[in-house]
Amino acid sequence: MKNHNYEIKVEWTGNEGKGTLNYKSYNRNHKIIGHGKYDDIKGSSDPSFLGDKTRYNPEDLFLSSLSACHMLWYLHLCSVNKIIVTEYIDRAKGVMEETKNGSGKFTSVTLNPEVKITDKNRIEKANELHEEANKMCFIANSCNFKIGHNPNTIVE
Repeated sequence: MKNHNYEIKVEWTGNEGKGTLNYKSYNRNHKIIGHGKYDDIKGSSDPSFLGDKTRYNPEDLFLSSLSACHMLWYLHLCSVNKIIVTEYIDRAKGVMEETKNGSGKFTSVTLNPEVKITDKNRIEKANELHEEANKMCFIANSCNFKIGHNPNTIVE
């Protein structure tokens, strides 16, 4: 078995002079930095937890990781199956359940890919490949809930 190792740097930038003196004394802003990557990702917490709504929160990034991983596997599977994809847009949705003690977990994610292909005779196979992509996706395989798919495939 082959192991792949990943490293990421998360740097808190929200100290407003008093550190974490109390829950409201600091902001949740941070940077996500990948070694050798072009740009930093500006992050915060969800606005429900005093975060900056103009920045990505961990929940956004989790959802985008699932969507991107699925898309990359899907495109690969289409190329192997000789299905030409010319456009792919996913409007993924996720539900996180917060518990009484403030912890929580995602309970569902649904990917809603809109895919354009060049051959109308391949629409059924193109839609079937979403299940295969889900089986191959590293991120989906790391989740403890089923990932839903509502593909809409049309001909260019």
